[in-house]
Amino acid sequence: MAQRFRGESVHKVDSKGRVSIPALFRRVLEAADAEWTVGLQPNVVIVYGGASQNYLECYTQEAITEVDAKISALPRGSKRRRALEHIFNGQSLPTQTDDTGRLVLPAKLREKIGITGEAYFKAAGDTFQIWAPDAYEARNADIEDWLSEQGDDFDPLTLLEDDPAELAGE
Repeated sequence: MAQRFRGESVHKVDSKGRVSIPALFRRVLEAADAEWTVGLQPNVVIVYGGASQNYLECYTQEAITEVDAKISALPRGSKRRRALEHIFNGQSLPTQTDDTGRLVLPAKLREKIGITGEAYFKAAGDTFQIWAPDAYEARNADIEDWLSEQGDDFDPLTLLEDDPAELAGE
């Protein structure tokens, strides 16, 4: 994918569950949807997951196609494949933005993650997340704390220098 989601922002959610997607996020959704053309609305798949997932993960068509291909490569009936199908097929919602670049978040999803008047959008590379602002802050405070402990001269690019196999255990 040529473009990735970048940035974060907070948006109002109206009583019908409509929330504006950040404009830059919309461009990425359009670029990653092979069926999108001017005048059409881009597709997005919202994965809401099980009881422990307290945010919505929004996939571009390109990203969800990649995930689907990896799931399909697993042996049919295997526990891993069944679990992934349960999450990515059963606990997901394929949808589109509306004409003004908004998503409609059904009441079930808003209630699941505790969204009332505002939604926090957070870029995550080829996906973006939607959180209740307080839940995001509570869940990710440890990252901010850890980064601040690294010192004033800390260069975050040094995190890319470690062996990914070593990092898998973190």
